[in-house]
Amino acid sequence: MPRTTRKKSKSGIYHLILRGVNRQTIFEDEEDAERFLQTLEEYKDKSGYKVYGYCLMGNHIHLLIKEEKEDLGIAMRRIGASYVYWYNWKYDRSGHLFQDRYKSEVVEDDKYLLTVVRYIHKNPVKAGLVKNFKEYKWSSYSEYISRKRIIDSEFILGIFGKDRMKAISMFEAFHKGETDTRCLDIDETNRIKDSEAVEIIKKTCKISHCIDLQKLDKGERDNYLKIIKGKGLSTRQIARLTGISRGIILKA
Repeated sequence: MPRTTRKKSKSGIYHLILRGVNRQTIFEDEEDAERFLQTLEEYKDKSGYKVYGYCLMGNHIHLLIKEEKEDLGIAMRRIGASYVYWYNWKYDRSGHLFQDRYKSEVVEDDKYLLTVVRYIHKNPVKAGLVKNFKEYKWSSYSEYISRKRIIDSEFILGIFGKDRMKAISMFEAFHKGETDTRCLDIDETNRIKDSEAVEIIKKTCKISHCIDLQKLDKGERDNYLKIIKGKGLSTRQIARLTGISRGIILKA
């Protein structure tokens, strides 16, 4: 089926999600997350976009971006290609890392803009990664409060008022609230439980125990790893259940 045309934002602002192919982990460690932020920062000048929010999760990324000089689709291809090139070099792998097409929604008014910012910053709590969203290192929340790096914070804080310190205080207070508004997200209802993953591994690889995958010769092992990754098992999950290192799984 042909792809549907993306809805064009009158404001130029979009909330978008980049996701790992087959739910694959795209940030194995802090160096990976830092590299992506460097890439996002680098292409701000080249592509001319503004960043109002971000949150780097294990297998996906939330971005709140305003399209300006360059078409957002081109800018995202630049960012994706640069990061994947580095990631593949680091882990000695080849092929796609991100799902072919990012998901996006338009953001047309200040009320929904603030809702999306708060939703993005609270995503790690929703995912069970932290209890307090302020503790999460890889979101843009701290850039609004203290250390500005990539975020164009003036526009968002300006909605709360002209006095920066008062605006920051109101921004913090706003984040304590909740909303029933549903924002763009990925469907994690199909996340595979470990008990299910164990059966998939054993059945696919024709083994009695998951750790038996280590005993196969390299070619057969890597072929099976590629197949079970394609069934939606994450790199970390496979490593945890089989005892095979994440580096080997990533290369397969």
